[in-house]
Amino acid sequence: MQRRILSDQQCSVARTLDIVGDRWTPLVLRDIALGISRFDAIQADLGVSRKVLTQRLDALVEHAVLVRVPYSEHPPRYDYRLTEKGDDLALVLLALQQFGDKWAYGGEPPIQWRHLSCGQLSAPVACCDKCGEPVRPGDAIPLRGPSFDETSAPAIAEALDEIAAAFG
Repeated sequence: MQRRILSDQQCSVARTLDIVGDRWTPLVLRDIALGISRFDAIQADLGVSRKVLTQRLDALVEHAVLVRVPYSEHPPRYDYRLTEKGDDLALVLLALQQFGDKWAYGGEPPIQWRHLSCGQLSAPVACCDKCGEPVRPGDAIPLRGPSFDETSAPAIAEALDEIAAAFG
């Protein structure tokens, strides 16, 4: 069965899933974010086939999520590093981690984060970029953005209209 391309949908989640929408890609990104940046080390950690790992790394480089940095000429070998786009995508991994910490580990996370600014153990959260308050489901409503095209997403357009009407 061929995978459907989602990049034509009027949805940032769908378009992002075109980049990371399989089980290996987020794990590859996690390893690189944690400093496991060489092909053999990533493969050993994940137990993924060389072919699948090569495909995922190539796609992430193609989408400018990663950059290859050579560390050996003969044979050619590379470190993989997150780009600015990759750093932004790493925030998604933090959200997945928080979900897993709560629902897969019962609140006892296998990895914790120390906030460098204050030195405390911290659970990173999504915050409003205007007021700084944490944003949880129900604290914000979706509205049409500048690139929304209702002709390609009529069901979403209808849902957004209903939400806008309900919240005035």
